[in-house]
Amino acid sequence: MASIKVLLWNKENKEGQYPIVIRIIKNRKPSYIYTGYYVDKKQWDEKNSRVKKSHPNSSRLNNLILKKLAEANDTLIKLETDNTAVSSQAIKKTITHDGVPMFLAQAEIYLNTLKESGKYNRYTPDKSRIERFRDFLKVNKLGDDIPFSALTPDIIKRFQGYLRRKNISDRTIVNYLIVIRTIFNQAIAAEMVDRKFYPFGKGKIVIKTPETIKVGLTIEEVKRLEEVELPEGTFENHCRNLWLFSFYFAGMRVSDVFRIRWSDIQNERLHYTMGKNAKGGSLKIPEKALAIISQYEGEKRRKNDLIFPDLKNVEDLSDEFLVQRRIINMTSRVDKTLRNVVAPAAKIEKKLTMHIARHTFGNLSGDKIPIQMLQKLYRHSSITTTIGYQANFIHKDADDALDAVIGSDS
Repeated sequence: MASIKVLLWNKENKEGQYPIVIRIIKNRKPSYIYTGYYVDKKQWDEKNSRVKKSHPNSSRLNNLILKKLAEANDTLIKLETDNTAVSSQAIKKTITHDGVPMFLAQAEIYLNTLKESGKYNRYTPDKSRIERFRDFLKVNKLGDDIPFSALTPDIIKRFQGYLRRKNISDRTIVNYLIVIRTIFNQAIAAEMVDRKFYPFGKGKIVIKTPETIKVGLTIEEVKRLEEVELPEGTFENHCRNLWLFSFYFAGMRVSDVFRIRWSDIQNERLHYTMGKNAKGGSLKIPEKALAIISQYEGEKRRKNDLIFPDLKNVEDLSDEFLVQRRIINMTSRVDKTLRNVVAPAAKIEKKLTMHIARHTFGNLSGDKIPIQMLQKLYRHSSITTTIGYQANFIHKDADDALDAVIGSDS
């Protein structure tokens, strides 16, 4: 059985009002229909799912709600009579057939889905990007929202120009376009929008990610980082430990470093599953990594305690949204300390961040390690990804070719 209910979305707009939406749940999978109307929370009767009489347009809005509910229920009865496998999206498609799907309305649903999925690392930047797109619409007098059908390649090109005038880099602009494309794709998948209105692809807007230069530390710089004197127990020493621990395990991502537990250490091996793609495995723990771990023995209380203290203040480690928010905040603090304190102390002039540990391992491994083994160490799902990544650090063939033309002093 499906359930259909009218409710207020839990995300308010800048005026402090909440959108009225229709929620359809079928087989535990919800879909939402945005009505295009907002009300104050105090003007909403949650128990009866209707607008209170204190609202100046309560009668009109409540009539709209009743009409939509009637349409939804009639549609449900018909579809379930014809097809017992009907989905909430099929019901939604029929109900919204005469409506005009709006981009920012769907963007709110997209953001809420990210939040409910615990994806703080995407929710926060994408929310900011959507707000900037909203500002663009207002500045260009295109309204408070825009229909998907009106979001043409020309509008998107104008948005790109708007961002460049804000001195936003081409790489960051790509991230804005990816958000727009994602929301468009979700609307098409939900059968809210016809694919003919899709503004991306050949002959339209093609998203090309600019190549970035990946620079890691040299072996001499790593040694200076290992040997620089930083008082044990200080945050500066802790940041150095996190960086080296990541490097010793083939550039383990900082989010995985923070999550390592004492129980992950078994028979002098580290067993862990990478958070990005859920790939598991184990690695022998190098002596240098064991020396770092030993500095945190005082933190050990239970077998499942985290080794590093960075996430220990999170009340509920099962709440992925809170965990990711803490990881981002702590990573920012660690990176700042690495750049401003640890790097100068170790006489390293390169920009030092946690992510550079991964580039450093790639730089030092070069073409010395078989690509299949690097794929295993990096936990890449595809060897093509490994080849593309490692190509940033293999320069011998190009160097030899250049020397063959202009000569070499060595």
